[in-house]
Amino acid sequence: MCSKSSSNKQWDSTWASLPAEIRLLIYEALAQDGCPLSHLATVSREWQIELEPYNFARIKLTPSRTVDFGSMIHRNRALVGYIWFCLELDNYDCSTCAPFYLTTDERIKALIITDTDHCPITASFETLFSVLSTWEHGRRDLTLDISIHSPSDSEHWFKYLTFLPDYSPSDRRRCRAGGIEQTTTAKQVHHDPQHGWVAGFRHSAPPPRAFYKIFHDIMDEGPFESQEVELEWWNQLPSVPAVTSLLLRQQNRRRWKPQSLACMIARFPRLQQLHYEPWREWGAVQMYTDLDLRVLFDSLRKRNTNLKRLVVFENFNQQYPVTLQVSHGWPFDWMQCDAHRRPSRSVSRMMAFASLELEHLAASFLVDAAHFFDAEPSWAWPNLTSLVLTSELLVPDEEEATYIGVLLRAAAKAAMKMPRLATMEIWNGRKGLAALFKYQAFRRMQKAVISWRGTWKLTMEPSVLRAWEAVVHQQDGWRLDVAEEWLDEAAIVSHGDAIQCLMLSGEVIRPVSLQQIQMEQRALEGAGTV
Repeated sequence: MCSKSSSNKQWDSTWASLPAEIRLLIYEALAQDGCPLSHLATVSREWQIELEPYNFARIKLTPSRTVDFGSMIHRNRALVGYIWFCLELDNYDCSTCAPFYLTTDERIKALIITDTDHCPITASFETLFSVLSTWEHGRRDLTLDISIHSPSDSEHWFKYLTFLPDYSPSDRRRCRAGGIEQTTTAKQVHHDPQHGWVAGFRHSAPPPRAFYKIFHDIMDEGPFESQEVELEWWNQLPSVPAVTSLLLRQQNRRRWKPQSLACMIARFPRLQQLHYEPWREWGAVQMYTDLDLRVLFDSLRKRNTNLKRLVVFENFNQQYPVTLQVSHGWPFDWMQCDAHRRPSRSVSRMMAFASLELEHLAASFLVDAAHFFDAEPSWAWPNLTSLVLTSELLVPDEEEATYIGVLLRAAAKAAMKMPRLATMEIWNGRKGLAALFKYQAFRRMQKAVISWRGTWKLTMEPSVLRAWEAVVHQQDGWRLDVAEEWLDEAAIVSHGDAIQCLMLSGEVIRPVSLQQIQMEQRALEGAGTV
């Protein structure tokens, strides 16, 4: 006769009883869910160990935290892959949001950009560079993302401004799980008649002085006596070999002086990627900025010899010139603001020279492809696999059709000197206009495709087709296909929409920057453009 056993085991429902594979899946699910993970690290020692790689992978660093940054991160610095160095300037009120009836000294005080939460910008950079200079050279790749803004920028005339960390499409959800929170004001309904906003819509444009406030040069009025002294200060900062990627995104409306950037970037000797998204100038000062841009790109060629990927996107807003062209008085040169940027030939050629050793180059709006391809006959790009350029010739104007043909033949001639080229894209975009000429090589299929995608039909001349057939015939047995696609111009409300509709394969702008451009355009819906 059998007796019942009284020792039946109860199911163990503790965390430790779960198989390691199940626990790992739970950690990964939490990381991908978008919920903050920092507080979960306090559950247990095991959770702390497992979640630290997520919590320390992406860090937001403000000036107030730089003093203790070295000690706080010392044990986990090998886990850090991205640092958002967020320079938050002091708040300001309505008396200085659009400086008007002020003396010269008062105006300088209202515009000066040196302090971040009562901590000088220079001190913040000195501390950051000092700490990062001690990090191991052979560690994982490190991205440094530098932003500078005041929280007050979005509280007065420019309600649509957002200040966000960077993300790529693959880590958009994961970046919310780490130590950085995404914040946006896109869905807020603004009502501030004093600053031109009524029931969520902009009813009056900002005065020019409001633009001058947020587009002012960084460290222009201090703390240095001259630009030469400032450049000497940048050059004495310690070298930081740990940084391999640098982001200067378009949410930085305040302007870094190109010569200052050249000195800053030179402090990163192992830099492999640079994403630079400046805003266009709004007046005659553009010619002087272009001279400094030549210095910057020449410095990249000479001093950042490990650079492989360069993305430069000069941002703009077509509503802004409407306001600035009717400005009276200070700043007087903004009345000369052109509706559309006219790229400098010398900047374009310097960009071409600086790109000779690169693997990827995307340069939008501050260069023109026609000038870029007007290069020295001896120049060649042995490593280049991807090239993306803009050209103001790509417009639906019959008078420009001949010049478009000249441009596309010059592009084919340059492609002959790019033996590793996989993709070349020449594009243009603004409200009501989007155009893309694309060459793409499919090596496994032994063919190449040239295509046209735009808001108007372009008939490629026989000479253009022959020029690109010559490129393809460099590869024995390859064939050339031709394709075209028409886009609805009504769907193109801004250059941001153009980028999205053209489906550019090469990265021309950071995804979060494209999102911000489109958010800004929606906020200004109905405002006049040029």
